[in-house]
Amino acid sequence: MSLWLEDLSAIKALFDAWRAAGVSDVEAHFRDHPDALEACVAAIRVLAVNRRTLQLFKARDLSHLTANLDQVIRPDIREVHARNMAALWAGHTAFSGEGPNYTLEGERIDVLVNARIVPGHESDWRRVIVALEDISSRVRTEDRLKHSEHYARSLFEHSPMSLWIEDFSGIRRLFEAQRAAGVTDLRAFVVANPAFVVECTRAIQVVDINQATLRMHGARDKREVLDNLGLIFRDKMLSHFAEQLVELWEGRTSMQCETVNYTLSGQELSLHLQGSVLPGHEETWARVLVSLTDITARKQAEAYLQYVGRHDQLTKLANRAHFDEALKQAQEGPFPVSIIIADMNGLKAVNDSLGHAAGDDLLRRAGETLRKALGEDRCIARIGGDEFAVLLRGVNEVEAQAAIDRIERMAGLNNQFHTGPRLSFAIGTSTALDAVALSRAQHQADAAMYAAKRSHYRQMGYDRRG
Repeated sequence: MSLWLEDLSAIKALFDAWRAAGVSDVEAHFRDHPDALEACVAAIRVLAVNRRTLQLFKARDLSHLTANLDQVIRPDIREVHARNMAALWAGHTAFSGEGPNYTLEGERIDVLVNARIVPGHESDWRRVIVALEDISSRVRTEDRLKHSEHYARSLFEHSPMSLWIEDFSGIRRLFEAQRAAGVTDLRAFVVANPAFVVECTRAIQVVDINQATLRMHGARDKREVLDNLGLIFRDKMLSHFAEQLVELWEGRTSMQCETVNYTLSGQELSLHLQGSVLPGHEETWARVLVSLTDITARKQAEAYLQYVGRHDQLTKLANRAHFDEALKQAQEGPFPVSIIIADMNGLKAVNDSLGHAAGDDLLRRAGETLRKALGEDRCIARIGGDEFAVLLRGVNEVEAQAAIDRIERMAGLNNQFHTGPRLSFAIGTSTALDAVALSRAQHQADAAMYAAKRSHYRQMGYDRRG
């Protein structure tokens, strides 16, 4: 260790003079009079140093060292030196601190300073022993660690992806309690006890979030997110979270899925979630990294494409593909199942005489009439140019006829509010009591519709022309 024997009596003389002049706060005195601190540095008299000191500071001998103390003690250690001087001013006989010194070749050395007035010299400060420990390696390591931490923090804070550091240890404790109670199948348990999923969301402790998370959820600051987690983790998110809980229960500490969050203003966010228990926390789940990617636009685009692929763009009803799929699903019941086939009367004549724009308007009126007569929740489809089909699950023959009556009444009301061509349907229906009969029901309803169509045109006094 580097050892110095110093005479600080000249500093004591300076202090006595300042006190006599009315100085009471030496640190304020140093701030107001920077030259006062320089005077203290200049007043240090080095009496002796050991061989390690000469080696450390690259000095040939004591005189070489003392003649160049201004190179050893540079301005960037003045703050440390001021604190040491303040300790002496306050009557302490020992002081310590950390700061940079420099070799006579200009190389920086970080040192830990420990100094003590030698017993017997408390009144004159003529003998002070100073020990310097070279802590450069430690300081460099700490600097690298700080840089690394700052770099990692910057990556986290400014990532374009929403990042969450969460503590799942509360969830782990809830799991342990359920295992102790005999639960072995968590999936079945949460189906029977949905409140457990909510309890698990409340057990999550959010340790940190980044700036992208604030932007995504419409928050001003982190506190606003942390104080409103109940607004973010709710409703549709719970079913997705239940699946994550099952994965954790089964020992999978990494997960990814599509889920839902909500902004603080209530907007639904579709998200791709990736999560993992961080290394070193596998036993406690105390640190879990969760990343969220906003896929709302993609999901909306997918929903739109799905809608377009399953709906008729003119009437906004389902299309034939959608109807065929629904008919296939209806084979599973519940029965009875009724099918209504409705064909518009006179569409070809309207197209021929008034143009296709008038015909399209009549088709839109037809779709509107069917929706209002039967309800938005029914499967109503445009399956051809002027032909519509309705699938009524759990509806018997009497109820199906009542539905036809509503369609005809609604068509009459529609005609009252439109001055264009008259809207009317030729309608047929069939009711199936089982899956075997359902496969024939559409043909039977179709045949009944054609019979109604022929009757309509006979009443009109001419054969069908469209």
